[in-house]
Amino acid sequence: MKRIVVLGAGESGSGAAILAKEKGFDVFVSDCGTISEPYRALLNQNGVAWEDGRHSEDRILNADEVIKSPGIPLTAPLIQKLQAQGTPIISEIEFAARYTNAKMICITGSNGKTTTTSLIYYILRQAGLNVGLAGNIGNSLALQVAHEDHDYYVIELSSFQLDNMYDFKADIAILLNITPDHLDRYDFKFQNYVDAKFRITRNQTADDAFIYWAEDPVIDRCLRTLRVNATLYPYGFSVPNPLPVGEEELALKGRHNVLNSMAATIAANVVGIKNEVIRESLKTFQGVEHRLQYVATVRGVRWINDSKATNVNSCWYALEAMTTPTVLILGGKDKGNDYSEIDELVREKCHTLVFMGLHNEKLHEHFDGFGLNIIDTDNLKDAINGAYNAAHDGDTVLLSPCCASFDLFKSYEDRGDQFMAAVKAL
Repeated sequence: MKRIVVLGAGESGSGAAILAKEKGFDVFVSDCGTISEPYRALLNQNGVAWEDGRHSEDRILNADEVIKSPGIPLTAPLIQKLQAQGTPIISEIEFAARYTNAKMICITGSNGKTTTTSLIYYILRQAGLNVGLAGNIGNSLALQVAHEDHDYYVIELSSFQLDNMYDFKADIAILLNITPDHLDRYDFKFQNYVDAKFRITRNQTADDAFIYWAEDPVIDRCLRTLRVNATLYPYGFSVPNPLPVGEEELALKGRHNVLNSMAATIAANVVGIKNEVIRESLKTFQGVEHRLQYVATVRGVRWINDSKATNVNSCWYALEAMTTPTVLILGGKDKGNDYSEIDELVREKCHTLVFMGLHNEKLHEHFDGFGLNIIDTDNLKDAINGAYNAAHDGDTVLLSPCCASFDLFKSYEDRGDQFMAAVKAL
Protein backbone atom coordinates (compact mmCIF):
# COMPACT_ATOMS: atom_id res chain seq x y z
CA MET A 1 0.00 0.00 0.00
CA LYS A 2 1.40 3.38 -1.01
CA ARG A 3 2.22 5.60 1.97
CA ILE A 4 1.27 9.29 1.86
CA VAL A 5 2.39 11.75 4.49
CA VAL A 6 0.59 15.08 4.82
CA LEU A 7 2.58 17.92 6.38
CA GLY A 8 0.31 20.50 7.98
CA ALA A 9 -3.22 19.83 9.20
CA GLY A 10 -5.09 23.00 8.35
CA GLU A 11 -7.87 23.20 5.77
CA SER A 12 -5.80 21.92 2.83
CA GLY A 13 -3.85 19.27 4.74
CA SER A 14 -6.87 17.79 6.49
CA GLY A 15 -8.80 17.67 3.24
CA ALA A 16 -5.91 15.98 1.45
CA ALA A 17 -5.65 13.38 4.22
CA ILE A 18 -9.36 12.55 4.00
CA LEU A 19 -9.20 12.14 0.23
CA ALA A 20 -6.04 10.02 0.45
CA LYS A 21 -7.66 7.77 3.06
CA GLU A 22 -10.76 7.40 0.90
CA LYS A 23 -8.59 6.37 -2.05
CA GLY A 24 -6.98 3.56 -0.05
CA PHE A 25 -3.59 5.03 0.88
CA ASP A 26 -1.73 4.51 4.13
CA VAL A 27 -2.01 8.09 5.46
CA PHE A 28 -0.14 9.90 8.22
CA VAL A 29 -0.57 13.59 9.10
CA SER A 30 2.14 15.57 10.89
CA ASP A 31 1.90 19.16 12.10
CA CYS A 32 4.65 20.84 14.14
CA GLY A 33 2.04 23.22 15.58
CA THR A 34 -1.20 22.39 17.36
CA ILE A 35 -3.94 20.91 15.21
CA SER A 36 -7.19 22.74 15.88
CA GLU A 37 -10.05 20.77 17.38
CA PRO A 38 -12.30 20.70 14.30
CA TYR A 39 -9.50 19.21 12.19
CA ARG A 40 -8.57 16.71 14.92
CA ALA A 41 -12.18 15.56 14.99
CA LEU A 42 -12.29 15.29 11.19
CA LEU A 43 -9.11 13.20 11.10
CA ASN A 44 -10.31 10.96 13.93
CA GLN A 45 -13.72 10.44 12.32
CA ASN A 46 -12.02 9.22 9.18
CA GLY A 47 -9.47 7.01 10.92
CA VAL A 48 -6.43 9.07 9.89
CA ALA A 49 -3.31 8.75 12.07
CA TRP A 50 -1.84 12.11 13.12
CA GLU A 51 0.60 13.89 15.37
CA ASP A 52 1.07 17.50 16.33
CA GLY A 53 3.70 19.52 18.16
CA ARG A 54 6.50 17.77 16.27
CA HIS A 55 7.60 16.10 13.04
CA SER A 56 8.63 12.49 13.68
CA GLU A 57 11.16 11.92 10.90
CA ASP A 58 10.99 8.12 11.21
CA ARG A 59 7.30 8.32 10.27
CA ILE A 60 7.78 10.91 7.53
CA LEU A 61 10.94 10.09 5.61
CA ASN A 62 9.54 6.67 4.62
CA ALA A 63 6.70 8.27 2.64
CA ASP A 64 6.17 7.38 -1.01
CA GLU A 65 4.76 10.87 -1.55
CA VAL A 66 4.35 13.97 0.61
CA ILE A 67 1.54 16.52 0.40
CA LYS A 68 2.88 19.78 1.81
CA SER A 69 0.96 22.69 3.31
CA PRO A 70 1.53 25.88 1.28
CA GLY A 71 2.72 27.58 4.45
CA ILE A 72 5.79 25.36 4.81
CA PRO A 73 8.74 26.84 2.87
CA LEU A 74 10.85 24.69 0.58
CA THR A 75 13.86 25.68 2.69
CA ALA A 76 12.52 23.93 5.82
CA PRO A 77 15.07 21.29 6.97
CA LEU A 78 12.57 18.44 6.76
CA ILE A 79 11.60 19.41 3.21
CA GLN A 80 15.28 19.56 2.29
CA LYS A 81 15.77 16.01 3.60
CA LEU A 82 12.79 14.75 1.63
CA GLN A 83 14.03 16.42 -1.53
CA ALA A 84 17.55 15.04 -1.03
CA GLN A 85 16.23 11.48 -0.96
CA GLY A 86 14.00 12.09 -3.97
CA THR A 87 10.59 11.90 -2.27
CA PRO A 88 7.95 13.59 -4.44
CA ILE A 89 6.43 16.65 -2.72
CA ILE A 90 3.16 18.00 -4.09
CA SER A 91 0.37 20.38 -3.13
CA GLU A 92 -3.15 19.50 -2.01
CA ILE A 93 -4.48 20.98 -5.28
CA GLU A 94 -2.19 18.75 -7.34
CA PHE A 95 -3.33 15.68 -5.41
CA ALA A 96 -7.05 16.47 -5.50
CA ALA A 97 -7.08 17.14 -9.24
CA ARG A 98 -6.09 13.53 -9.91
CA TYR A 99 -9.54 12.41 -8.78
CA THR A 100 -11.92 14.76 -10.58
CA ASN A 101 -12.77 15.57 -14.18
CA ALA A 102 -14.32 18.92 -13.26
CA LYS A 103 -13.35 22.03 -15.18
CA MET A 104 -10.80 24.13 -13.27
CA ILE A 105 -11.04 27.93 -13.29
CA CYS A 106 -7.92 29.15 -11.50
CA ILE A 107 -7.06 32.67 -10.38
CA THR A 108 -3.73 34.04 -9.21
CA GLY A 109 -2.03 37.41 -8.94
CA SER A 110 -0.50 39.60 -6.27
CA ASN A 111 -3.78 41.44 -5.62
CA GLY A 112 -7.47 40.93 -6.31
CA LYS A 113 -7.47 37.12 -6.17
CA THR A 114 -10.16 36.69 -3.52
CA THR A 115 -12.47 39.31 -5.01
CA THR A 116 -12.17 37.94 -8.55
CA THR A 117 -12.47 34.33 -7.43
CA SER A 118 -15.57 35.12 -5.38
CA LEU A 119 -17.10 37.10 -8.24
CA ILE A 120 -16.61 34.30 -10.77
CA TYR A 121 -18.06 31.78 -8.32
CA TYR A 122 -21.04 34.08 -7.79
CA ILE A 123 -21.64 34.43 -11.55
CA LEU A 124 -21.50 30.66 -12.09
CA ARG A 125 -23.86 30.08 -9.17
CA GLN A 126 -26.27 32.68 -10.56
CA ALA A 127 -26.15 30.80 -13.87
CA GLY A 128 -27.25 27.62 -12.09
CA LEU A 129 -24.02 25.70 -12.61
CA ASN A 130 -22.81 23.01 -10.22
CA VAL A 131 -19.70 24.77 -8.92
CA GLY A 132 -17.36 24.56 -5.94
CA LEU A 133 -15.17 27.29 -4.41
CA ALA A 134 -11.69 26.21 -3.34
CA GLY A 135 -8.05 27.14 -2.83
CA ASN A 136 -7.36 29.97 -0.40
CA ILE A 137 -11.10 30.40 0.21
CA GLY A 138 -13.92 27.94 0.69
CA ASN A 139 -13.40 24.32 1.70
CA SER A 140 -10.29 22.54 0.48
CA LEU A 141 -10.46 21.18 -3.04
CA ALA A 142 -9.48 17.73 -1.76
CA LEU A 143 -12.31 17.59 0.77
CA GLN A 144 -14.82 18.64 -1.87
CA VAL A 145 -13.51 16.04 -4.32
CA ALA A 146 -13.84 13.41 -1.55
CA HIS A 147 -17.40 14.29 -0.52
CA GLU A 148 -18.99 16.26 -3.37
CA ASP A 149 -19.22 16.09 -7.15
CA HIS A 150 -18.97 19.44 -8.88
CA ASP A 151 -18.76 20.15 -12.61
CA TYR A 152 -16.65 23.29 -12.07
CA TYR A 153 -14.24 24.50 -9.42
CA VAL A 154 -13.24 28.14 -9.05
CA ILE A 155 -9.88 28.10 -7.28
CA GLU A 156 -7.85 30.94 -5.79
CA LEU A 157 -4.17 29.99 -6.02
CA SER A 158 -1.24 31.57 -4.19
CA SER A 159 2.31 31.36 -5.46
CA PHE A 160 2.99 28.90 -2.62
CA GLN A 161 0.34 26.52 -3.93
CA LEU A 162 1.61 26.85 -7.48
CA ASP A 163 5.15 25.97 -6.37
CA ASN A 164 4.27 22.31 -5.86
CA MET A 165 1.93 21.75 -8.80
CA TYR A 166 3.32 19.70 -11.68
CA ASP A 167 0.67 17.77 -13.66
CA PHE A 168 -2.28 19.96 -12.70
CA LYS A 169 -3.88 21.90 -15.56
CA ALA A 170 -6.16 24.91 -15.41
CA ASP A 171 -8.87 24.90 -18.06
CA ILE A 172 -9.15 28.65 -17.51
CA ALA A 173 -6.14 30.40 -15.94
CA ILE A 174 -6.36 34.02 -14.82
CA LEU A 175 -3.31 36.12 -13.96
CA LEU A 176 -4.46 39.45 -12.54
CA ASN A 177 -1.18 41.24 -11.88
CA ILE A 178 2.34 40.72 -10.54
CA THR A 179 3.96 43.07 -8.05
CA PRO A 180 6.61 42.27 -5.42
CA ASP A 181 5.22 40.10 -2.63
CA HIS A 182 6.42 37.20 -0.46
CA LEU A 183 9.99 37.95 -1.51
CA ASP A 184 11.18 36.46 1.78
CA ARG A 185 10.03 33.08 0.40
CA TYR A 186 11.79 33.58 -2.95
CA ASP A 187 15.35 34.46 -1.91
CA PHE A 188 14.35 38.14 -2.22
CA LYS A 189 14.48 37.67 -6.02
CA PHE A 190 11.44 39.10 -7.78
CA GLN A 191 11.89 36.89 -10.86
CA ASN A 192 11.55 33.77 -8.71
CA TYR A 193 8.17 35.04 -7.55
CA VAL A 194 7.20 35.91 -11.15
CA ASP A 195 8.12 32.41 -12.30
CA ALA A 196 5.93 30.93 -9.57
CA LYS A 197 2.92 32.96 -10.73
CA PHE A 198 3.37 31.89 -14.35
CA ARG A 199 3.16 28.25 -13.30
CA ILE A 200 -0.60 28.73 -13.58
CA THR A 201 -0.16 28.31 -17.36
CA ARG A 202 1.69 25.00 -16.93
CA ASN A 203 0.31 22.12 -19.05
CA GLN A 204 -2.27 24.31 -20.80
CA THR A 205 -3.09 23.64 -24.45
CA ALA A 206 -4.74 25.67 -27.18
CA ASP A 207 -8.10 24.35 -25.96
CA ASP A 208 -7.57 26.17 -22.66
CA ALA A 209 -7.82 29.89 -21.85
CA PHE A 210 -5.24 32.25 -20.36
CA ILE A 211 -6.84 35.51 -19.20
CA TYR A 212 -4.41 38.27 -18.21
CA TRP A 213 -4.18 42.01 -17.56
CA ALA A 214 -2.75 43.45 -20.76
CA GLU A 215 -1.31 46.57 -19.10
CA ASP A 216 0.71 44.83 -16.41
CA PRO A 217 4.36 45.51 -17.39
CA VAL A 218 5.68 42.32 -15.76
CA ILE A 219 3.13 40.09 -17.48
CA ASP A 220 3.76 41.87 -20.79
CA ARG A 221 7.52 41.39 -20.48
CA CYS A 222 7.17 37.69 -19.71
CA LEU A 223 4.76 37.01 -22.54
CA ARG A 224 7.32 38.38 -25.01
CA THR A 225 9.70 35.53 -24.18
CA LEU A 226 7.61 32.85 -22.49
CA ARG A 227 5.73 30.28 -24.54
CA VAL A 228 2.10 30.01 -23.42
CA ASN A 229 0.14 27.37 -25.31
CA ALA A 230 -3.32 28.43 -24.19
CA THR A 231 -5.60 30.77 -26.15
CA LEU A 232 -4.85 34.29 -24.92
CA TYR A 233 -7.55 36.63 -23.60
CA PRO A 234 -6.12 40.04 -22.61
CA TYR A 235 -8.22 42.57 -20.74
CA GLY A 236 -7.65 46.14 -19.62
CA PHE A 237 -8.27 49.75 -20.58
CA SER A 238 -6.16 49.52 -23.76
CA VAL A 239 -8.11 46.61 -25.31
CA PRO A 240 -11.83 46.23 -26.15
CA ASN A 241 -13.98 46.43 -23.00
CA PRO A 242 -15.69 43.07 -22.30
CA LEU A 243 -18.07 44.42 -19.63
CA PRO A 244 -21.78 44.05 -20.44
CA VAL A 245 -22.60 46.98 -18.11
CA GLY A 246 -21.28 50.49 -17.64
CA GLU A 247 -18.55 50.92 -15.04
CA GLU A 248 -20.87 53.11 -12.96
CA GLU A 249 -23.28 50.15 -12.65
CA LEU A 250 -20.72 47.76 -11.17
CA ALA A 251 -21.37 46.75 -7.56
CA LEU A 252 -17.60 46.82 -6.94
CA LYS A 253 -16.15 50.31 -6.98
CA GLY A 254 -12.64 51.49 -7.80
CA ARG A 255 -10.40 51.20 -10.85
CA HIS A 256 -8.91 47.91 -9.65
CA ASN A 257 -12.37 46.38 -9.34
CA VAL A 258 -13.21 47.40 -12.90
CA LEU A 259 -10.24 45.25 -13.94
CA ASN A 260 -11.32 42.41 -11.66
CA SER A 261 -14.81 42.57 -13.18
CA MET A 262 -13.33 42.43 -16.68
CA ALA A 263 -11.39 39.27 -15.87
CA ALA A 264 -14.46 37.66 -14.35
CA THR A 265 -16.58 38.60 -17.35
CA ILE A 266 -14.17 36.99 -19.81
CA ALA A 267 -14.03 33.81 -17.70
CA ALA A 268 -17.82 33.65 -17.66
CA ASN A 269 -17.90 34.20 -21.43
CA VAL A 270 -15.45 31.34 -21.97
CA VAL A 271 -17.66 29.07 -19.84
CA GLY A 272 -20.62 30.09 -22.01
CA ILE A 273 -22.74 32.00 -19.51
CA LYS A 274 -25.37 34.31 -20.98
CA ASN A 275 -24.71 38.04 -20.98
CA GLU A 276 -27.85 38.85 -19.02
CA VAL A 277 -26.68 36.62 -16.14
CA ILE A 278 -23.22 38.22 -16.15
CA ARG A 279 -24.76 41.69 -16.29
CA GLU A 280 -27.04 41.11 -13.29
CA SER A 281 -24.27 39.43 -11.30
CA LEU A 282 -21.86 42.32 -11.81
CA LYS A 283 -24.54 44.70 -10.53
CA THR A 284 -25.48 42.67 -7.42
CA PHE A 285 -22.23 41.08 -6.15
CA GLN A 286 -21.52 42.22 -2.59
CA GLY A 287 -17.71 41.90 -2.40
CA VAL A 288 -15.59 40.08 0.18
CA GLU A 289 -14.77 40.59 3.82
CA HIS A 290 -11.61 42.47 4.84
CA ARG A 291 -11.20 44.14 1.44
CA LEU A 292 -12.17 47.84 1.52
CA GLN A 293 -14.98 46.84 3.88
CA TYR A 294 -16.97 49.66 5.45
CA VAL A 295 -17.13 49.22 9.23
CA ALA A 296 -18.83 52.27 10.76
CA THR A 297 -18.95 56.04 10.91
CA VAL A 298 -17.89 57.35 14.31
CA ARG A 299 -17.91 61.10 15.12
CA GLY A 300 -18.16 61.88 11.43
CA VAL A 301 -15.20 59.64 10.54
CA ARG A 302 -15.55 56.61 8.23
CA TRP A 303 -13.63 53.48 9.26
CA ILE A 304 -12.58 51.03 6.53
CA ASN A 305 -11.24 47.50 7.06
CA ASP A 306 -8.74 46.53 4.37
CA SER A 307 -6.91 43.94 6.47
CA LYS A 308 -6.46 41.74 3.40
CA ALA A 309 -3.95 44.29 2.07
CA THR A 310 -0.92 42.23 3.06
CA ASN A 311 1.40 43.82 0.49
CA VAL A 312 2.25 47.33 -0.65
CA ASN A 313 0.52 47.15 -4.03
CA SER A 314 -2.76 46.16 -2.39
CA CYS A 315 -2.48 49.19 -0.11
CA TRP A 316 -1.87 51.32 -3.24
CA TYR A 317 -5.26 50.28 -4.62
CA ALA A 318 -6.94 51.06 -1.32
CA LEU A 319 -5.39 54.53 -1.10
CA GLU A 320 -6.24 55.18 -4.74
CA ALA A 321 -9.90 54.62 -3.86
CA MET A 322 -9.89 57.12 -0.96
CA THR A 323 -11.80 60.36 -1.62
CA THR A 324 -11.38 62.10 1.77
CA PRO A 325 -8.38 62.98 3.99
CA THR A 326 -7.06 59.71 5.39
CA VAL A 327 -5.51 58.29 8.53
CA LEU A 328 -3.66 55.17 7.40
CA ILE A 329 -2.97 52.30 9.81
CA LEU A 330 -0.19 50.08 8.49
CA GLY A 331 2.46 47.66 9.70
CA GLY A 332 2.92 44.04 10.72
CA LYS A 333 5.30 41.35 9.54
CA ASP A 334 7.35 42.84 6.71
CA LYS A 335 7.83 40.55 3.69
CA GLY A 336 10.66 42.44 2.04
CA ASN A 337 8.41 45.40 1.22
CA ASP A 338 9.34 48.41 -0.90
CA TYR A 339 7.08 51.17 0.44
CA SER A 340 8.10 53.69 -2.24
CA GLU A 341 5.22 52.43 -4.40
CA ILE A 342 2.71 54.25 -2.18
CA ASP A 343 4.78 57.41 -1.57
CA GLU A 344 2.81 59.65 -3.92
CA LEU A 345 -0.58 58.53 -2.63
CA VAL A 346 0.52 58.80 1.02
CA ARG A 347 1.65 62.38 0.44
CA GLU A 348 -1.52 63.22 -1.50
CA LYS A 349 -4.16 61.59 0.70
CA CYS A 350 -2.83 60.97 4.23
CA HIS A 351 -2.26 63.43 7.06
CA THR A 352 -1.51 60.76 9.71
CA LEU A 353 0.22 57.38 9.65
CA VAL A 354 -0.35 54.95 12.49
CA PHE A 355 2.26 52.18 12.69
CA MET A 356 0.95 48.97 14.24
CA GLY A 357 3.56 46.26 14.62
CA LEU A 358 6.17 44.71 16.84
CA HIS A 359 8.93 46.03 14.58
CA ASN A 360 8.20 49.42 13.02
CA GLU A 361 11.80 50.44 12.34
CA LYS A 362 11.54 50.04 8.56
CA LEU A 363 8.35 52.10 8.47
CA HIS A 364 10.02 54.90 10.44
CA GLU A 365 13.06 54.80 8.19
CA HIS A 366 10.90 55.22 5.11
CA PHE A 367 8.13 57.60 6.22
CA ASP A 368 9.55 59.78 9.01
CA GLY A 369 10.80 62.36 6.52
CA PHE A 370 7.37 62.92 4.92
CA GLY A 371 6.36 65.61 7.40
CA LEU A 372 3.19 63.74 8.40
CA ASN A 373 1.81 63.07 11.86
CA ILE A 374 3.20 59.64 12.80
CA ILE A 375 1.90 57.55 15.69
CA ASP A 376 3.93 54.53 16.79
CA THR A 377 2.08 51.58 18.41
CA ASP A 378 2.65 47.89 19.00
CA ASN A 379 -0.95 46.79 19.56
CA LEU A 380 -4.42 47.21 18.07
CA LYS A 381 -5.95 49.15 20.96
CA ASP A 382 -3.32 51.89 20.87
CA ALA A 383 -3.48 52.03 17.06
CA ILE A 384 -7.22 52.59 17.06
CA ASN A 385 -7.06 55.13 19.87
CA GLY A 386 -4.31 57.01 18.04
CA ALA A 387 -6.28 57.02 14.80
CA TYR A 388 -9.46 58.09 16.62
CA ASN A 389 -7.72 61.07 18.21
CA ALA A 390 -5.99 62.10 14.97
CA ALA A 391 -9.02 61.92 12.66
CA HIS A 392 -11.27 64.89 11.96
CA ASP A 393 -14.89 65.14 10.91
CA GLY A 394 -15.12 64.00 7.26
CA ASP A 395 -11.92 61.93 7.37
CA THR A 396 -11.46 58.22 6.70
CA VAL A 397 -9.47 55.85 8.90
CA LEU A 398 -8.12 53.09 6.68
CA LEU A 399 -6.61 49.87 7.97
CA SER A 400 -4.50 48.77 4.99
CA PRO A 401 -1.41 47.26 6.59
CA CYS A 402 0.93 46.46 3.64
CA CYS A 403 2.22 43.61 5.80
CA ALA A 404 1.38 40.10 6.97
CA SER A 405 -0.50 39.80 10.24
CA PHE A 406 1.47 37.15 12.09
CA ASP A 407 3.35 39.42 14.48
CA LEU A 408 0.20 40.32 16.43
CA PHE A 409 -2.64 38.23 14.98
CA LYS A 410 -3.49 34.70 13.88
CA SER A 411 -4.33 35.79 10.34
CA TYR A 412 -5.44 38.79 8.31
CA GLU A 413 -9.03 37.70 9.05
CA ASP A 414 -8.32 37.80 12.79
CA ARG A 415 -6.73 41.23 12.38
CA GLY A 416 -9.76 42.52 10.48
CA ASP A 417 -12.26 40.99 12.89
CA GLN A 418 -10.52 42.50 15.91
CA PHE A 419 -10.31 45.86 14.14
CA MET A 420 -14.01 45.89 13.33
CA ALA A 421 -15.01 44.85 16.83
CA ALA A 422 -12.86 47.58 18.38
CA VAL A 423 -14.19 50.25 16.03
CA LYS A 424 -17.80 49.30 16.77
CA ALA A 425 -17.00 49.58 20.48
CA LEU A 426 -15.83 53.20 20.17
